[in-house]
Amino acid sequence: MENADRLRELVGQNEWLMRVLRAVRAVELPDWIVGSGAIRNLVWDELHGFTTPTPLNDVDVAFFDPSDVSRERDAAIESRLSELLPGVPWEVTNQAGVHLWYEAKFGIPIPAVTSTRDALGLWPETATAVGVRLERDDALTVVAPLGLDDLFGLVFRRNPAQMTRAIFLERLTGKKIRERWPKVTVVDD
Repeated sequence: MENADRLRELVGQNEWLMRVLRAVRAVELPDWIVGSGAIRNLVWDELHGFTTPTPLNDVDVAFFDPSDVSRERDAAIESRLSELLPGVPWEVTNQAGVHLWYEAKFGIPIPAVTSTRDALGLWPETATAVGVRLERDDALTVVAPLGLDDLFGLVFRRNPAQMTRAIFLERLTGKKIRERWPKVTVVDD
């Protein structure tokens, strides 16, 4: 089974993540995905044989809409999602506006993007540059511009398009990658 099919199967079998996807679909955002840690944790927990899910700091919802890139809009969507599915640590970001504030927050400029797929190609690690969308017909769409090999190969590698080595090492330590998933190979270039 190819990795995209494996990912669809894992997501489809996870009741909690399917509830999350249904909630985001109900908000009707343009060009949206749920991605990053929610997907990585699901796959890496499965590949480690964990029966208890690794806790998430947040559930990343990315969408693309250049008509309103205000952070207030992102916060309003988070509030709406919290009404639909309370208790989920939502983090909603319109990818059309990230280039406007990213450098001030993280010290690294990034270019404007033209879609959520383009934005995923800039996410910090290759294994987290993955998103899933639940379509109206309940099909699961996988968006992975950097591929799925590192996700399913248990590889933690920085995305050089965005991430400096220093910040990568901070993330490696801060996210406790080696401690949480001991089978993961860290590629430190």
